[in-house]
Amino acid sequence: MTTQDTSPETQPKTLGGQLVKVVSTGGVHVILIGVALLWLIPSLGLFVTSLRTRAASSQSGWWTALTDFDFTLDNYDTVLNSADLPPPGFADNFINTFIITIPSTILPIAVAAFAAYAFAWMNFRGRDWIFLGVVAMLVIPLQVTWVPVLKIFNQLNLTGQFWGLWLAHTAYGLPFAIFLLRNFFADLPKDLFESARIDGASEIKVFFRIVVPLSIPALASLAIFQFVWVWNDLMNALIFLQDVEKFPLTVGINNLLGQYGNEWHLLAAGAFISMIVPLIVFFALQRYFVRGLTAGAVKG
Repeated sequence: MTTQDTSPETQPKTLGGQLVKVVSTGGVHVILIGVALLWLIPSLGLFVTSLRTRAASSQSGWWTALTDFDFTLDNYDTVLNSADLPPPGFADNFINTFIITIPSTILPIAVAAFAAYAFAWMNFRGRDWIFLGVVAMLVIPLQVTWVPVLKIFNQLNLTGQFWGLWLAHTAYGLPFAIFLLRNFFADLPKDLFESARIDGASEIKVFFRIVVPLSIPALASLAIFQFVWVWNDLMNALIFLQDVEKFPLTVGINNLLGQYGNEWHLLAAGAFISMIVPLIVFFALQRYFVRGLTAGAVKG
C-alpha cells in the first residue's frame, strides 16, 4: 500500500496559490518601495532647494521646481567660496572632515579586528570577563568622559591635534566595533581554523588569510557606522580640536546657520554637501550591510 505525498513541495501549484504568492510578495514590494520613497523625499527636497535661487525658494515650495527646471549652481559656489564665513571657510572644513574621518574609521576597525579575533578564537585567562567589560562600556554616555579625557589631552599636549581626535574617536568606537566583529568571527566555521593550524599556520596568517577575507561584510558594515558617526560629529571636534583652522563640516554648517540664517537655498546647499559623502559611502557598501549585521546574530 502506498501513501500519497502531500508535502508542499510535491503538491501541484494551483492558480489560486500562485495568485496568493504574487499578491503577498507584491504587497511587500509595494511597502518597501513606499518606505524608500518616504526616506528619499526629504533628501530630494533638500537637493532641489539647494539648486534654486533665493527668490524662488522664498516664493514657492521645492516641488514646484520639478516643472519649471529653473536651477543654478551659484548656491554651491557661494557656500564653498564665501568670504563672509569665519575661517577657514566651508571648503577647508570639507577637507578637514576627510582628514578627521578617514583615519578615525580605519584605526578602530583595525584595532577591533585584532581584539575581536582574540576574543573569538584565542584562549587566555579572563577572556570572557574582559569581553563583558568591553560590552559594558557601550552603556557609558560619551558626555561623562569629555571632562576627564580633555584633562588628559591637555596634560599630553594632544588638544588641538588631528591625531589626538583620531585617538578619541578610536577609543569611543572600539566597544561597539569589538562587539560586532567578535560575534561575526565567532560564527565562522571552526574546521577552517583547525585545518589551518594543522598545516602549521600561525595566528597572524590565520587572521589575514582566513578571517579578513571571510569578514568583508562585517568590516564594511562597521565602516559605514564609524564613517557616518565621525563625519557627523560636532562636539568631539569642538572639545578636542579647539582650533578654528581644523574644524570639520559640522562646525561649518553651524557657521552657515549664524551667517545665513534665513537663506534657505544656501543652507540647503551646505547641508547637501555635508550629506553627499556619507550617502555615497552607504550606497557603495550597502550590499554588505545587511549581511554584516545579521551574520553571527543567530547560532546554529
